[in-house]
Amino acid sequence: MPRARRPRPVSSRSVTRRGRGIRGPLFPHDLPAWRSRAENFDLLVLSAFAPIDAQWHDRLTKLDIAVDDVPKIRARDPDSVNWPDEVVADGPVPLSRLVPAGIDRRGAATRARIVLFRRPLELRAEDPEDLTDLVHDVLVHQVATYLGVEPEIVDPELGDAGDD
Repeated sequence: MPRARRPRPVSSRSVTRRGRGIRGPLFPHDLPAWRSRAENFDLLVLSAFAPIDAQWHDRLTKLDIAVDDVPKIRARDPDSVNWPDEVVADGPVPLSRLVPAGIDRRGAATRARIVLFRRPLELRAEDPEDLTDLVHDVLVHQVATYLGVEPEIVDPELGDAGDD
């Protein structure tokens, strides 16, 4: 009976069976192509949050920003979805969630955090500029919910553009 082969991890330094193939990185480390889509999204979130943080930094010191690939929450009834204020959603699909500060299972205090869901946001954007605007709008709504104010107070330009 032949032995089952274990799958070999593929990396940028993988070489074929006969010693041919890629022997080094495809791109230099300083090019944007070196970063993964998740890393690029993280940088996008940080740049979208920077102007909000600059304006409201004193009131956002106890707020964290996090990114998940996909939401771990689901609507119970996808036909008539009523999400709480802490969730920004597109119909039955949540785009982000504000998790309030609290106590975890071990009894340690947790900080409030905004969790953005990368894949649903990416799928709703037509191009990189649209994704930047969408992430900014979601962050504005979540920060406004956290602060207990209207989104137009966090970003006055949001009210000028209207809700899409």
